[in-house]
Amino acid sequence: MRSVDDLIAEGVSGRRVLLRTDLNVPLDTTTREITDDGRIRASVPTIQALRDAGARVVVAAHLGRPKGAPDPQFSLAPVAARLGELLGAEVPLAADVAGADATARAAALADGQVLLLENVRFEAAETSKDDAERGELADRLAGLADLYVDDAFGAVHRKHASVFDVAQRLPHAAGRLVARELEVLRRLTTEPERPYVVVLGGSKVSDKLAVIEALLPKVDTLLVGGGMCFTFLAAQGHGVGKSLLEADQVDTCRRLLAEAGERIVLPVDVVCAPEFSADAPTTTVGTDAIADDQMGLDIGPRSVELFGRHLDGAHTVFWNGPMGVFELAPFAAGTEGVARAVSGIDGLSVVGGGDSAAAVRQLGLDEAAYGHISTGGGASLEYLEGRDLPGLAVLAD
Repeated sequence: MRSVDDLIAEGVSGRRVLLRTDLNVPLDTTTREITDDGRIRASVPTIQALRDAGARVVVAAHLGRPKGAPDPQFSLAPVAARLGELLGAEVPLAADVAGADATARAAALADGQVLLLENVRFEAAETSKDDAERGELADRLAGLADLYVDDAFGAVHRKHASVFDVAQRLPHAAGRLVARELEVLRRLTTEPERPYVVVLGGSKVSDKLAVIEALLPKVDTLLVGGGMCFTFLAAQGHGVGKSLLEADQVDTCRRLLAEAGERIVLPVDVVCAPEFSADAPTTTVGTDAIADDQMGLDIGPRSVELFGRHLDGAHTVFWNGPMGVFELAPFAAGTEGVARAVSGIDGLSVVGGGDSAAAVRQLGLDEAAYGHISTGGGASLEYLEGRDLPGLAVLAD
């Protein structure tokens, strides 16, 4: 797989480079202000390297899930403004994805300038399962540039026009972020330095089942928190009250617990409330004492201490998924405690993107304390599951 630095060494001055990035940032639903610019900041090194080399950079990205047509609430306008601030140069936004305005603006770029295309998902063909439909959009996108670079690791598990099909039409390479993500994930899957501890949270066991099955033979300890822990607790015979429960996964969790033995570690206490609210009265109880009218919304302090003991001394850690509803202050302590423990390990600590990365930033923790904060939660998990990712496979051709 060629890298963007290989392209730069060969010479990109005066050439137009279509750069697929992951700029899918959260926006305030009222003000449309960006609430977490981590993915934009992660895209800057590759963009700046191309600018410094004299390339004419045409950036493609998606935002949210518009229904295949222009929708102002999903416009990349706020992203263009923030990217311009980070680059210290204006980043104009094309009025379309690969239409007349994008074509004219791309043709007019000077060396070192950057153009952002409008949300690629404004085109229904971007996510189409029909090869011909995707191909027509890919032809138009490829017509905007001479070279293609994919730096959108968060999208490489998608067979989309701007991720998969364009790479078949232009000389292509991986961006610096994609290269770094792959380097880290390979370290997690091939001879990781031990002890190797994985921390999984989030809502549903079903979302993480494949990665649990793939990682269990490789890890020394698997710590399970978040909403998914209650299905495991139910498998142990505990009542979980009104907590999130996937009843159809209880037997699977029971099997995993039997196979893994002491290598799967569950919380020993949880913070409960009668309802999902920041104002609801909370109680902290043992995991064997959750009342029928209560729901568990965070792991408790004894669980944080327990998880911390398992993380202490680890040399490789992968953390994906919050320990509770960290967005609400009464239920953030578990995620913060585990995040701090992960940041303190002497070795490789990887935050697996998505809500985990958002939690690090929302809680005001030092991002530099982690070995790597991934931008691709779903892509990271699918890689760890051992799946073939279309956006990576096409770059290797």
